[in-house]
Amino acid sequence: MNLGSGIENMELKLNNISFAYENHDVIKNMDCSFESKKFYSILGPNGSGKTTLLDLISGFLNPSAGHIEIDNINLSIFSKKELSKKISLVSQDYSINFPFSVKDVVMMGRHPYIPRFSHPGIDDCEIVETMLETCGIEHLQDRKINELSGGEKQRCVFARALCQDTPILLLDEAFSNMDISHTLHMLGLVKESIKKGKLVISVFHDLNLALSWSDELLVLKQGEIKAFGNSQEVLTQHTIQKVFQVKSIIEFNEHVQAKQVYYPAN
Repeated sequence: MNLGSGIENMELKLNNISFAYENHDVIKNMDCSFESKKFYSILGPNGSGKTTLLDLISGFLNPSAGHIEIDNINLSIFSKKELSKKISLVSQDYSINFPFSVKDVVMMGRHPYIPRFSHPGIDDCEIVETMLETCGIEHLQDRKINELSGGEKQRCVFARALCQDTPILLLDEAFSNMDISHTLHMLGLVKESIKKGKLVISVFHDLNLALSWSDELLVLKQGEIKAFGNSQEVLTQHTIQKVFQVKSIIEFNEHVQAKQVYYPAN
């Protein structure tokens, strides 16, 4: 089963969007665009608007000003079902109260493609089986989702999003509960999906992980873009000092073939 092989080139564009909770501005006049076959990472201190930005892109929230477009079509025009065929989200705080099995949760990724009151088809079942195996959770498929560890649950949600097979994948601290082995495995799956045409936008707290895997970085502070561009060029010592208020040294690491950030002890 070859997921993502039919993804067409797509552009996601933020047109001067803003968002506020009551009187508190969270996103301010943001204007930028993202394109297929690239891995974008969003960086910034706590409260900089990273998760809110993903919620706006996913359609969970609506901008208070400006608009978001997919291939020049306003996001607000799409129905929820249409949007769920274009954008999938892996959140760090996924919670579910009903004791669904892992396999049932992963199958939820296929719901946008299953007609109402119909059962999953053979293709849907094959895709789910493939993703259970690919994400290394086939041995958990009959377990209840609320019985899993944080890392196991996160891989389950990841498999569900990959089953959704959307051209845009959003990751909100999606690796925060995983150990390093599973993190690297999932990042490898994401990278392979990008080669097939996906557009991936991920929120990271780990600057070095973002530098190692991303094509471009979007650096936020207090809801504003402070830097946006090639991951090996845009993140400088000056930017890190300005955004995160820490001193750093940035050097190329031949082992990961990317720049890495080091923090002096004094």
